[in-house]
Amino acid sequence: MKIFIAFLCSLLFAVSAWAGEQAYDKAAFDKALAAGGPVIVDFFAGWCPTCKAQKPQVQALLAEPKMKGVTLFIADYDKEKDLKKDLRVSKQATFVVFKGGKEVGRSTGQTKKEDLAALFGKAL
Repeated sequence: MKIFIAFLCSLLFAVSAWAGEQAYDKAAFDKALAAGGPVIVDFFAGWCPTCKAQKPQVQALLAEPKMKGVTLFIADYDKEKDLKKDLRVSKQATFVVFKGGKEVGRSTGQTKKEDLAALFGKAL
């Protein structure tokens, strides 16, 4: 049983990495936008209960095959002040979605999987 649980944990980790989730880095973000691929920025705060409620929904969505090419940048809401200013983000638990290097959608405080799926789908 322990081996099975370890296998599931490693599979979940591999799926998260496969989906393109990464910590925000300005150079990587700029490169991803310039490439025109699907990009989502998640303004996450560890102290935010809404952010914590969003996390499993986001991970489930990113594990879907159609989301394979999406890059999700996790931006620390408390530290990424320049990014918040550039993207006009004033609240944590905000997603900003890009397609072709342009913003195509955003949401703040949304926790329903179907609503997040519709938002994330705009990047495709």
